[in-house]
Amino acid sequence: MLPYHAKEQPPRMTDQPVSIIVLGASGDLARKKIFPALFALYCQKHLPDRFHIVGFARTEMDQEEFRNKIIENLTCRYSPGESCGQRMEEFLARCEYFSGEYDSQDSFLSLGQRLSEIENHRETNRLFYMAIPPFVFLGVSRALKSAGLISPPGSNPWSRAVIEKPFGSDRDSSDKLVNEMAEVFAEDQTYRIDHYLGKEVVQNLMVLRFANLVFDPIWNRSYIDNIQITWMEDIGTEGRAGYFDQYGIIRDVMQNHLLQMMALVAMEPPISLNAQDVRDEKVKVLRAAPPLELKDLVVAQYTASNGHEGYLEEKGVPEGSIAPTFAAAVIQVKNRRWDGVPFLIRAGKGLDRKFAEIRIQFRPVPGNTFCDPGTVLDPNELVIRVQPDESVSYRIMNKVPGLEMDLKETDLNLSYQAAFEKEIPEAYESLILDVLEDDQSLFIRADELAAAWDIFTPALQQLERENVKPETYPFKSPGPEAANRLAQEYGVKWK
Repeated sequence: MLPYHAKEQPPRMTDQPVSIIVLGASGDLARKKIFPALFALYCQKHLPDRFHIVGFARTEMDQEEFRNKIIENLTCRYSPGESCGQRMEEFLARCEYFSGEYDSQDSFLSLGQRLSEIENHRETNRLFYMAIPPFVFLGVSRALKSAGLISPPGSNPWSRAVIEKPFGSDRDSSDKLVNEMAEVFAEDQTYRIDHYLGKEVVQNLMVLRFANLVFDPIWNRSYIDNIQITWMEDIGTEGRAGYFDQYGIIRDVMQNHLLQMMALVAMEPPISLNAQDVRDEKVKVLRAAPPLELKDLVVAQYTASNGHEGYLEEKGVPEGSIAPTFAAAVIQVKNRRWDGVPFLIRAGKGLDRKFAEIRIQFRPVPGNTFCDPGTVLDPNELVIRVQPDESVSYRIMNKVPGLEMDLKETDLNLSYQAAFEKEIPEAYESLILDVLEDDQSLFIRADELAAAWDIFTPALQQLERENVKPETYPFKSPGPEAANRLAQEYGVKWK
């Protein structure tokens, strides 16, 4: 059967020329994610015939060195066989490196001159990807504007900016960043990227909910007991302790990745797939969630175990740091659909597993005739595995074959690898293509960002004001016991 195509899709890529300027081009994010994603789009013919990529960073290197660094992370996923080498050479020929200082207007004036030469002095769309630390966003943006590199809002050719998280550290700092950046890039020019929203299974959430009638009657407080959203890593900070300690796991993962997944699970059906309509519904969910209280929050740090040093012993971590490497929280959504359903979210590093998933646990079957009095069957569960091994499974009760009436949980399982022949795109491929095609559905709007910070800011400030010492858990363990006690208070067991 041929696939259906959803209506109201944004227009596909035109042949308008585009220059993609990657700021921070020498860093890991650019080398390991952005350039490979751009190469994948090139191999699939999603870039126009006339495109150029210019990397900008402080590191001194020549063009050959720059291209050698890019090629280290390119793959032949979309161009296998003998043609791959040729495609790489074609792509690298469109890539150029320019070194300069982020706080130097002269550097950006020189960059502008070089861009004009590359673009043959033609009007060209420009995408600025800020793969740089947040504290230089504003200075770089202002320098780009003063150098005349940015087109006004609504003009043709267009200018767009992609900004990586973290977007501030609380509501006030986030508002300040949003307001100051708006002096350079208007809201419709700004793409605040959360790469989890580009993951295939996360994008499938709206389709799963709204294109399948079977879920609509039961997607509410009458049938759903709790929703668990989990992000776990079995590694530590991996040399990023200096950066990580400034933010901690709540700001680094929970306030963005996990809240975004929660909003997609809990939102009402949008009236269209228009970016504005989709994001309107997400904002409503976030605004319906009261600020988190400390009684519904557990924070913890990993300690030395299994041959791995503890967080406080890692290079770059200040003595006595209270930055959590693990957090678990219970969030309530006070609206008609979800009132009384706890959303349990947790994220952590240095744990015994690596996975991310959404687990929707339904209520037990009332008056179940298959159980002895006082016995309750395990409830049905819908499990959406985001990574690894992307899948959607529905856990139900079945009779075990045989002469006895024995019941067993079994899964109706959709494995993406087994069901779909197409290569699953990386999140950055999907999101960069959306930027080029002016589709902001999967990017975070300013009021959405504010609503997300409102949930966590009071608790974060209280943790820091009262210098709350985190719980501890051994490296490579399931996490702190306090997280289990928090779940038990709501009659829930983490899975």
